Amino acid sequence: MAYILQVDFPYQGPWGSDMEQFMQPLAESIALEKGLIWKIWTENQSLNEAGGVYLFTNPVDAQRYIERHEKRLNENGIHQIRYKIFHVNQNISHLNRAPV
Repeated sequence: MAYILQVDFPYQGPWGSDMEQFMQPLAESIALEKGLIWKIWTENQSLNEAGGVYLFTNPVDAQRYIERHEKRLNENGIHQIRYKIFHVNQNISHLNRAPV
């Protein structure tokens, strides 16, 4: 089983390659999260939003990550964070070339 965690929040930058450099230590830390299979980083400069799509092995680890993530963002002055956890229907997802 797999679970998608979808996250987005207000974000003022940096963007693109500047974001890559700035966020690399955080990305390396996230890679060590229990139950994480992968993360796709998302950014939309025209809407001033960023976030990510994560694949976890179970909803407990996804929820634990939400709690840590929200605390980290709040400490950096970021609020109005939206989180959603979805169960992945792997059988039908494979028909559309999903990597799960």
